[in-house]
Amino acid sequence: MSQPPKPRRPGPPRNPGVRELVAGKRQWSSLPNREDARRGFRGWHERGYLPHRDEPGLTQFVTFRLADSLPQERKSEWEPLLAIEDARQQRIRIEDYCDEGYGACELAVPEIARKMEDTLLHDDGSRCGLLAWVVMPNHVHVLVQVRTTPLAKLVQSWKTLTAKFA
Repeated sequence: MSQPPKPRRPGPPRNPGVRELVAGKRQWSSLPNREDARRGFRGWHERGYLPHRDEPGLTQFVTFRLADSLPQERKSEWEPLLAIEDARQQRIRIEDYCDEGYGACELAVPEIARKMEDTLLHDDGSRCGLLAWVVMPNHVHVLVQVRTTPLAKLVQSWKTLTAKFA
């Protein structure tokens, strides 16, 4: 049993073909069981740009960034990166751009970086298994094994707790 899909954003996906890709992956993979679906696990899904797999036991690499890491006043520099068709190459180039340290870089403030790390380490190991992480000035990389909480909920809780502190 799966949850009803979340409403899609109007218009075509930003990554043409992603919906067909996810539909194909759903055909050969199992749907979340009733308990996992109740907890919010969605199996294969998309939000218009990247395919996602969400189920207990998966090890996943996640990057999340501060809103100003791609500053509007420098849009002419980073906007062409969005036009790169190869998704892997696009992610590499955007990561390289984020590594330049644009924006206010609040995560470079020792107290905020420490809070981010403490938030990641707070779990007792039941919701997830934190395998590796790095806190950069304007973004965070995390390698995590998902256990009882869907990845989207984990990331949301990490970001919310740190943002309230900052």
